[in-house]
Amino acid sequence: MSAQYFAPKGGHPDQNTLLTDRAIFTPAYAVIPKGTMRDIVTSFLPFWTGTRLWVLARPMTGFAETFSHYIMEVSPGGGSDRTETDPQAQAVLFVLEGQATLTVDGNTHVLEPGGYAYLPPSSDWTLHNKGSDPVVFHWFRKAYEAVPGLEHPDVIVTNEKDIAPTVMPDTDGAWATTRFVDPSDMRHDMHVTVVSFKPGGVIPFLETHVMEHGLYVLEGKAVYRLNNDWVEVEAGDYMWLRAFCPQACYAGGPGNFRYLLYKDVNRHMGLRPIHRDGVA
Repeated sequence: MSAQYFAPKGGHPDQNTLLTDRAIFTPAYAVIPKGTMRDIVTSFLPFWTGTRLWVLARPMTGFAETFSHYIMEVSPGGGSDRTETDPQAQAVLFVLEGQATLTVDGNTHVLEPGGYAYLPPSSDWTLHNKGSDPVVFHWFRKAYEAVPGLEHPDVIVTNEKDIAPTVMPDTDGAWATTRFVDPSDMRHDMHVTVVSFKPGGVIPFLETHVMEHGLYVLEGKAVYRLNNDWVEVEAGDYMWLRAFCPQACYAGGPGNFRYLLYKDVNRHMGLRPIHRDGVA
């Protein structure tokens, strides 16, 4: 079965549609269903032409604070020669639909569905849609946490189909992760992976990660445990988790359940300075 990549289409429901939906925002997690990604909630960016975006996550004090996550929709002929305005921001791009022409540090690449690019901070990169159909892609942004003695990571451009998934131990192949970055490479302070479950596959315990998480469902459906709640999710839905929010899932079938996962990694936990009087 070939990989599928659900992309939002926007639009608006008609006036007869019930307001009831699965959207929820709690102190521990948020669920943004695919039906929430309508025209009226799109945003725009300076120096991008023919482009709109859905903001799925942004740093928020008291919630998840490390990253932002966009779904970008670039019309034919659109794009940007000045993509990023923050020199400290690193990026991961992941294409859902169409063909994106990415030029980074003078090298040009064509990203098709499943295409992945890691762009270190201060990269000189541009992106354009030179095709006849819209390009839809994820854009993760995070301020890079430099460590003395470690160089910045290298540019990575690849495609999911060219990487063999790593099967989780003791799962008989029901649970696997496609990793675009070597987990032992300490230069990286964020990972974006594709997590896959065969029908009936499970996360068999409540994970409580120190990492903040963003999960976009690429295909299939599942029942996902978030803190104390079981929620149904399907292709096009987004889950946003604070650090330590318990999580688990059952993949519902009949097809595979797969999601694009963000997490922050490989750095000390930030500590607040203590004043001389002992009060933070």
